Amino acid sequence: MTHRMILFVIFGLMAGMFLSALDQTIVGTAIRTIGDDLHGLSQQAWVTTAYLITSTISTPIYGKLSDIFGRRPLFIFAIVVFIIGSILASFSTSMLELAAFRAIQGLGAGGLMSMPLAIMGDILAPRERAKYQGYFLAVFGISSLLGPLIGGLFAGADQILGIDGWRWVFLINVPIGIFALAIVLRFLHIPRHPRHSVRIDWFGAAFVITALVPLLLVAEQGREWGWGSPISLLCYAIGAIGIVAFIVTEIRMKDDALIPLKLFRSPTFSMATVIGVFVGFGMFGAMLTIPLYLQLVLGSTPTESGLQMLPMILGLMIASIGSGQIIARTGRYRMFPILGTALMTVAFWWLTHLQYNGSYWFMAGAMLLLGLGLGQLMQTLTIASQNSVGLRDMGVATSASTFFRQIGGTLGTAVLLSLMFAVMPANIQTSFADEDTLTSALDAAFDPDVANDPANAEIMDKIYTPIVSGITGATTAQVQAGLSEATDAAVQAVAEQVADGTIPASAQEAATTAAVAQAQAAATEKIQQQVPVARVAEDGTVTLDFSDPEQRAAFVASVVPTIQDQFAEGDDDSATDDSAINDTSFLLGADPALTKPMLVAFNASAVTVYWVAMWVVLVAFILSLFFRTPPLRDKSALQEAVDDQAALEAQRAANEMGALVEPNASHTEELAVVGVGGPPQTRREARAAREAAERDSAEP
Repeated sequence: MTHRMILFVIFGLMAGMFLSALDQTIVGTAIRTIGDDLHGLSQQAWVTTAYLITSTISTPIYGKLSDIFGRRPLFIFAIVVFIIGSILASFSTSMLELAAFRAIQGLGAGGLMSMPLAIMGDILAPRERAKYQGYFLAVFGISSLLGPLIGGLFAGADQILGIDGWRWVFLINVPIGIFALAIVLRFLHIPRHPRHSVRIDWFGAAFVITALVPLLLVAEQGREWGWGSPISLLCYAIGAIGIVAFIVTEIRMKDDALIPLKLFRSPTFSMATVIGVFVGFGMFGAMLTIPLYLQLVLGSTPTESGLQMLPMILGLMIASIGSGQIIARTGRYRMFPILGTALMTVAFWWLTHLQYNGSYWFMAGAMLLLGLGLGQLMQTLTIASQNSVGLRDMGVATSASTFFRQIGGTLGTAVLLSLMFAVMPANIQTSFADEDTLTSALDAAFDPDVANDPANAEIMDKIYTPIVSGITGATTAQVQAGLSEATDAAVQAVAEQVADGTIPASAQEAATTAAVAQAQAAATEKIQQQVPVARVAEDGTVTLDFSDPEQRAAFVASVVPTIQDQFAEGDDDSATDDSAINDTSFLLGADPALTKPMLVAFNASAVTVYWVAMWVVLVAFILSLFFRTPPLRDKSALQEAVDDQAALEAQRAANEMGALVEPNASHTEELAVVGVGGPPQTRREARAAREAAERDSAEP
C-alpha cells in the first residue's frame, strides 16, 4: 500500500477510535449532573462498571472473530453497536437503565479500541507501524482536551434544541459515529485473507465472561459491599471457577481458542503482556486520580482539569512520535520499555512529594514525565506482541495485549481508588489532630462572618456545625452551671444567716436578692476571665459572642487540646462519615481555613496511592531489563501472507514442471520463477527489471 492509501485507512481508524475516546472523557465530566437529574448519584458506579465489563470482555472476542471473518466487517459492526448504544443511553430515565445502555456501548467500544491496532498490524510492517501510531495517540490527546470542554458545556445547559443538555453527551456520538462509519466504508479497504477456521470458541467466550464479570463487580463494589462479605466471597469463588474452566477450554481448543495459549510460548509476547498489566495498573490509576486531585485540592473545574492534563498529553505525543521514528529507522525498541517504565517510576516518585498548598507547575512536571514514559510504552508493547506472531494470530494477539492491559487498568482503578478512600477517614482524623490545622479551622468555624457566609453553608453543615454546636453547648452548660452554683450558694448563705438570727426573717428576700446579684457579678467576672466569649444577661441567661477576634482566638486555644484528643482517639467521626467522603462538592468555594483539613487528608491519601503505583511500575521496570526483543520484521502481515502464498504456488509449479531450481519457502526473495518468452529469473531480478521498465516509461 502507498503512503497515501495508508493515510486514508488510518484516517478511518482514527475516526472510530475518536468516537470511543471522546465518549469516555465527556461522560466522566457530566456524570454528576446525570446522576442528579436521574435521582441516582449513588448508583453511578454501576454506569461505569457496566461499560467497563462489556468493553473488556468483548476485546478478545473481537480479535478472534476478526481473524476468522476479517477486520473490516467487525470494525463496522463495532461502530454501529456503539451508535445504537449511544442513542438508547440518551433516552435513559434511571441510572440502572443508563447502566444497561452503557453496557451496549461497551460492546461496541471493545472493537473500537482493539480493531484499529490489529488492522495496523495487517497493513504495516512492525518497523513502519511505530511511525504511524503517533496519530492514534493524537486522537487520545485531542479527546482528552475536547471531552471535558464539551461535557461541561452539555452538562451545564438546561436544554439544547428542546432536549436536556446532558442527553447530548450521548447524542453527540451519533453524528460523529455516522461520519466515522462513512469514512470507514469509503476508505478502509484491506485485502482479505482466506479463512483458516470456522470454529468459534463460544465456550471460551462464556467462561471468560464467567471469570471476569464477578471479579470486576467486586473490584468496583468491594469497598461498599465489604471485601470479606458473603457476596464478595461468592464473586471470588465464581471468578476462580471461571478462570480454571477458561484455561481448560483454551487448552482443548488449541489454535481456535479465544486466546490461544501457544501465544505465551513466545517469551516476547509473555513479557510484553505482563509488563502491559503493570503499566495499565499505573496508567489508569494515574489518569483517574490526577484529575480528581486537580479538582479537589487545586480547586479546578472539570473543564480546567482537562486542560491542565495537557503536559501529560504533550509528553505522551512527543515520546510516541519520537520513539516511532527511531524504531522505524533502526528496527530496535528494547530501550523504550526500559526508559518508559523508568520515567513512569520517577514521575510517581515525584508525585509522592505533593503538598496540599503546592503549585500546579510542580504537578505539571510530574505529568510531563508520566506522559513521556507512557508514550514509549503503549505502542512499543503492542508492536512487540504483534511482531511475535504471524497473520493468522495478528488479531487475537493484538486484542489479547489490549485485553490484559485493560485488566491491569481495571485492577489499578479498583485498587487505587479503593485504597484512596479506605485511608481517607484515618487521614482526616490525623489532619484534624494537628494543632495548627485544627486551630485555624476552628477559628474560622467560630467566626460569625465565615460561618454565616452562604459559600460555607455546606461545609459547615457537614463538618463543623456538629463540632461547633458540641463545643458551644458544653461551654454554655458549664458557664450556666457555674452561675447556678454561685446563685445557690448565695441563697443558701442568706438562709443560714436567717436561721442563725443574723438576718431578720422579714429581710430575707431583700438580702437574698442582693446576695444573688453580688454572687452573679463575682461569678461573671471570673467567667469572663476563663471564657472571654461568654456573655451573661441580667436574668442569668448565658450566650457566647465570637465576634471579637482576640477573644475568639483565646477561646479556640482553650478548647483545641480537648478536640485534638477526640480526633486522635477517633471519638469524633463527624468529618469522616460517608456523606463527607462520597460527595465532596461542599469543598467548592468554601473558606480555605475550613477546607484545609480535608485537603491535607486528600493529599495524604493521594500520596499513598502514588507510592503504591510507583512500586508497581518499578516492578515493570525490573521486568523490562529482562525483556527479549527480537528485531522487527520489515514486512507487513498481509505482505508476508502474499509472499508465503507465492512461495507455495511457485513450489507447486516447480513440482509440476520439474524446475531445475527448487524454491525455498523460507527465502522468498530467492525463489526462481519461469519467465514467459525469456530465461528464468529470480524474484529480485524480476523486480529490478520491472522498476527499470517503469523508469524508462516515465521518461519523456
